[in-house]
Amino acid sequence: MSHNLNKFTLPIKGMHCRSCELLVEEGLSKIHHVKKTEVNYKTGKVAIFYSTDKPNLSKIEEAIVASGYEVGEADKKSLFSQNPKDYKDLGITVLFVLGLYWLLQGLGLTDINIGAASNPSSFGVVVMIGLVAGFSTCMALVGGLTLGMATKHAEKHPEATASQKFRPHLFFNFGRIAGYAFFGAILGGVGSVFQLSSTVMGFLTIIVGLVMLIIGLQLIEIFPALSSWKLTLPKSVSKLFGINKHQKEYSHKNSMMLGAMTFFLPCGFTQAMQLYAVSTGSLSGGALTMGLFALGTAPGLLSIGGLTSVMKGRTAKRFFKFAGVVVIFLSLFNLSNGFTLAGFDLSAPEKTTTAKKDPNVKMVNGVQVVKMKEL
Repeated sequence: MSHNLNKFTLPIKGMHCRSCELLVEEGLSKIHHVKKTEVNYKTGKVAIFYSTDKPNLSKIEEAIVASGYEVGEADKKSLFSQNPKDYKDLGITVLFVLGLYWLLQGLGLTDINIGAASNPSSFGVVVMIGLVAGFSTCMALVGGLTLGMATKHAEKHPEATASQKFRPHLFFNFGRIAGYAFFGAILGGVGSVFQLSSTVMGFLTIIVGLVMLIIGLQLIEIFPALSSWKLTLPKSVSKLFGINKHQKEYSHKNSMMLGAMTFFLPCGFTQAMQLYAVSTGSLSGGALTMGLFALGTAPGLLSIGGLTSVMKGRTAKRFFKFAGVVVIFLSLFNLSNGFTLAGFDLSAPEKTTTAKKDPNVKMVNGVQVVKMKEL
């Protein structure tokens, strides 16, 4: 069909994942005379197809801005940030996080160990990671889905009250938590079948730590070139999950199913927790890990509507730096635990002294007897 249509392309700044592509497509599809769009976040381009009358460019730009992006060429990403404010904000954030850590340490709340599945504190860390993810990468990846889903519900029920319009978010997150727990149990069961050794668990924990470290480095925005590193699913697969507005009509059942299916979307935090769920080696451990992680992401995903109007510009950048530093700290704990489980001792070697046995010193009936020659 597209070969019979006219086409023009526009550059777009700010896209970073498949969800961004779908958001832009969704916004542009409402514009008069737009027949088809092809968005590519990697190239930062959108191809707009029309038949005879060219769509209004100002309307197109408004739709792109309304979706959360800008029209224009993206700056070439350097290895290190060229903005001094990024380093200033990072320094302040590191000092704040260190102060918070020392405060928690004084209260005895820093005994975190995600590498031990039997340790209840490890599940507390999972919830903490979920909270960070819910306000950062999960919000970026899944946020577009929840907004699109809520829009479908609002269009179907224009007379709905504010509380009724909030229901899709509740059903989505309930389905997400239940789905994550279910699939997490399967992953834990897989781990139990293979009877993972401590060495294998250690290497899995190291991989979790490395994934989290990369995510943390991306969030602090000091290394712009790292932002291009991510695992993604084909857009066609994402649409099979019901992401595309034109694929399915809204229903509470579809909303719950969509929430559950986000388990398979390529979020770095989710993939790290999936590896950890396998390492627990039990159905309950895997279910708790993924269920608690999804529960941790719920506040961020539930508050998307309000946060998108508050967390913009410098405020958003500072928050993401804070989240990034926290994730880096947690990743270092993971790496340390992983190396220990894998049998690598990273602690400084202790100096040991050996005493030579003196043949003139003996124990007789529990009494030390020393033989000496008189000179």
